[in-house]
Amino acid sequence: MSDASRRQEIHELDATLRVGKHGVESVADELDDQLSDRSLVKVKFLRAARGGTTTEELAADLAELAGADVVQTRGHTAVFER
Repeated sequence: MSDASRRQEIHELDATLRVGKHGVESVADELDDQLSDRSLVKVKFLRAARGGTTTEELAADLAELAGADVVQTRGHTAVFER
């Protein structure tokens, strides 16, 4: 897959998971399940989840818990793959 088509696919993805006040631990299993069904999953980090951390830190924590890789972070969203 070319870089341009990969960027386009990421751009067109809808966020299917939202991380809120319960943190990344509460959605790690769901991310794992979704990655079993599709190659890329977009996650939105809500204000309550961010607290005093950055999206990059939260994405790295979530990736570790779900056994995934962070493809991209942008604003308050991150894209994961396995």
